[in-house]
Amino acid sequence: MMVFVSCAGDQAKTSANIQLVEDYVEAVENLDYDAMSNYLAEDYMGYGPSRNDSINKLDGVASWKLNVETLYEKIDYKRSRNMAVVVSDGDNAGEWVSNWAELEITYQGDLPSVTILANTIYKIENGKIARSFTFYNEADALEQLGYVFINPNEL
Repeated sequence: MMVFVSCAGDQAKTSANIQLVEDYVEAVENLDYDAMSNYLAEDYMGYGPSRNDSINKLDGVASWKLNVETLYEKIDYKRSRNMAVVVSDGDNAGEWVSNWAELEITYQGDLPSVTILANTIYKIENGKIARSFTFYNEADALEQLGYVFINPNEL
């Protein structure tokens, strides 16, 4: 009986964590930075996509607000999938949800749309997103926007 209750409790927590991430993703798709802010813990930190990128909640929400007002027309999560996991020990112990998605980003103005494969891993604490790590190929997105990369050694 104890095992069943424990498993049921874990399953309910896992479902709640996945729902939190799905609600956050919906807020991103709706370009609703106020709703996004509600899903983030006060001490939230986001990392990526580049190795040294990091942003706190206040700056993250301000950045999203600027992007919504000046850059993005629409963001669609296509083929979005979530998986919850609990890391039992070590530096990253805790409850996590990983989201894999193909993102279609439509920009304002004359910029073309881009499609990228992205993975964001969210750490959940007390019903909020406390940390996130986002991975995608920035060069791929820039190439789709028309940027050309030149190796300076070949000049």
